[in-house]
Amino acid sequence: MDYKKMWKRLQKWAHQYSSPKGFDRLVGFFLPWLTVLGWLMLSIGVIWGLAFAPLDYQMGNSFRIIYLHVPSAALSLSIYVMMAIASFVFFVWRIRLAAYFARAAANYGALLTALALITGAIWGKPTWGTYWAWDARLTSELILLFLYLAYILLHESLEEHDQADRLAAILAIIGLINIPIIHYSVVWWNSLHQGATLFKFDTPSITSDMLYPLLLILGAFYALFFAHTLKQMQILILKQRITRVLQS
Repeated sequence: MDYKKMWKRLQKWAHQYSSPKGFDRLVGFFLPWLTVLGWLMLSIGVIWGLAFAPLDYQMGNSFRIIYLHVPSAALSLSIYVMMAIASFVFFVWRIRLAAYFARAAANYGALLTALALITGAIWGKPTWGTYWAWDARLTSELILLFLYLAYILLHESLEEHDQADRLAAILAIIGLINIPIIHYSVVWWNSLHQGATLFKFDTPSITSDMLYPLLLILGAFYALFFAHTLKQMQILILKQRITRVLQS
């Protein structure tokens, strides 16, 4: 196998689709399918989880909040990791599409972090007897929401987009330290929050008839996230083109 030819071909492909024109062509092909797939998976997963999944032997019907809480909490973390990686790529190599990805992902990440906190509070009332406790998992998740909002506000407060991207990239990279704190908080501290049931090295602590709709909804959340982010990246590219035309 000729690895040099493969590497050159990979570089050519990356250069082709990292340009705004190549990116638009690629997104134009994938976006409609990704959107339809996301909504289809979400519809099936929600109906399956809410109407057909069996009752939990301890929590009864109140457990069904996991079909919103777990996917939104999982994406709140993974979106921030992707945002921080894209910020690092932009900061080091100045790849503009990476900055657009980070900027487009931030709003969706903030929304899902807020949804995770709200659904967690709804679940917490019948389980803990309170909507909120200054638990390690909840507090670090709240800090994550503040990091998202700080990233968004930093962009909104600076008119010079390149400077805003650089400063926001630094913030995103530094904030990455909060992600392992959120994930391992239930292990490191005496937390009210239950341990991992889905994302752990052992088999998931949930029966298959509850697990499968959860995985469908999780996949749907990721599909809709990428559909939203790619569309927002297209809008940011278009805005940049309009700005250049007006300035010329």
